[in-house]
Amino acid sequence: MNLLLVEDEPNVVSVVTRGLAEEGFNVSVAPDGLIGEKMALTNNFDLIILDIMLPGINGLELCKIIKDKKPSIPIIMLTALGTTENVVNGLDNGADDYLIKPFKFAELCARIRMLLRRYNGAAANDQIINIADLQLNLTAKSVKRANTEIVLTATEYRLLEFMAKNKGKILSRIDILENVWDIDFNMGTNVVDVYVNYLRKKIDKPELEKLIHTAIGLGYVLKEV
Repeated sequence: MNLLLVEDEPNVVSVVTRGLAEEGFNVSVAPDGLIGEKMALTNNFDLIILDIMLPGINGLELCKIIKDKKPSIPIIMLTALGTTENVVNGLDNGADDYLIKPFKFAELCARIRMLLRRYNGAAANDQIINIADLQLNLTAKSVKRANTEIVLTATEYRLLEFMAKNKGKILSRIDILENVWDIDFNMGTNVVDVYVNYLRKKIDKPELEKLIHTAIGLGYVLKEV
């Protein structure tokens, strides 16, 4: 499990990183809110531990930014400000849990494992297909790429779901027509090519790994390189 700790107090960083490493976690550290924002949004973490009092961007603002972009990442807030108002502010900005400094390391570990079980359990109840950093939730009919939601039309989604369920398999245009549209199209139609191009524009953006491939003369395949 990969965790991100956004904390500017060296003593806290030392204790938490050493302890979590002994518990089998991989821990990355950001010393301020600006670096924390960049790391959180450009990497895939299973959980984030976030101090409130941070230089650059404070923890409350950063929590909201992360949750707006990646709502499925659990966040634990650390705060020396234990008033009800501060706790409520943290939760209102998207935090899943909080700990008041000073805290016992065993309690932090318990909170981390509880949140990971909760989030992983929720995912387990859904039918999920993962291909590289592309994720289809077949239950919610939702799609993410690099933890960013992708909005598809109903037809685009059916096409992507069919390709994902057959990942790594070359699908002919006839296969796709019969399974996605369920109608006897004129085989000369280019509707498949048109919709594959629509999908590519949304799924295979230039900065991302290409997942939709053309098998010349045969059809299309969704796969990792």
